[in-house]
Amino acid sequence: MTTYASIYSQGLMNGKVILVTGGGSGIGRCVAHELSALGAQVVLVGRNVEKLQTVQDEIVQDGGTVSFLVCDIRQEDAVKQTVAAVLATQGRVDGLVNNAGGQYITPLESISAKGWQAVIDTNLTGGFLMARECYLQSMQRNGGSIVNIVADMWGSMPGMGHSGAARAGMVSFTETAAVEWAHSGVRVNAVAPGYIASSGMDHYPPEVGPMFREMAKTVPLGRFGTEAETSAGIVFLLSPGAAFITGSTLRIDGARPQVRMGWPMKIAQPDAQQRDAIRPYNGFHRAVVPKVFSL
Repeated sequence: MTTYASIYSQGLMNGKVILVTGGGSGIGRCVAHELSALGAQVVLVGRNVEKLQTVQDEIVQDGGTVSFLVCDIRQEDAVKQTVAAVLATQGRVDGLVNNAGGQYITPLESISAKGWQAVIDTNLTGGFLMARECYLQSMQRNGGSIVNIVADMWGSMPGMGHSGAARAGMVSFTETAAVEWAHSGVRVNAVAPGYIASSGMDHYPPEVGPMFREMAKTVPLGRFGTEAETSAGIVFLLSPGAAFITGSTLRIDGARPQVRMGWPMKIAQPDAQQRDAIRPYNGFHRAVVPKVFSL
């Protein structure tokens, strides 16, 4: 049986109870698989029961321990009840991967108040509620680690200003929570993925496909990142090896934000991309190529 090819030691997460929001697809699905392969008891959280069930079935087939709960993280009472349900069955929460999120492409002048609020609620308020409840209901007494997934919003997000504002807010929340909750033995960090070849890209309309396919040319490493490369960073921040890291944001973006006007752009060519230091890491055995790249 093919299993997840994690770079980490087997048993690294043995017995740890870790919640993964947005666990039904994309990066959330990948990190759930890796954590399970390393011994964690994973709890998937999301809104789409069919997607959650599919990921649960995959992980069980691979020999992992997983359950799922349907929850809209934008609803405060639902979040409280979801965390309480995890504690009722698992007894504690050791880790939270605040991965759920979403946005749509549109210029600022076309964003309605309702659309703006929906993205803020999903990408900022929902993550805050999940983190707060995991802290109040479990981590305040037992310690733990939280990893908030943000985005490559350094220097702005033209076309997705609502998401950029929310993600920047989540970075600030991460830094504040790291200070306020440190005395309880809780670490809070963030991961900022850049251009990652994830199933999340399939949520955008087909007309943006050509733009997506050209985006690799703006990345110094000359390619998109993989879900497994992102998951590896998340798992590290959850692990004992990151015990003195808190309040930090780990960028996984191939140096894209460092590109500057006036500097001659040189990207890594295909032969260079196969050199050990930057060779794509594809440890996720169930990874699926986004449809936009298979056209």
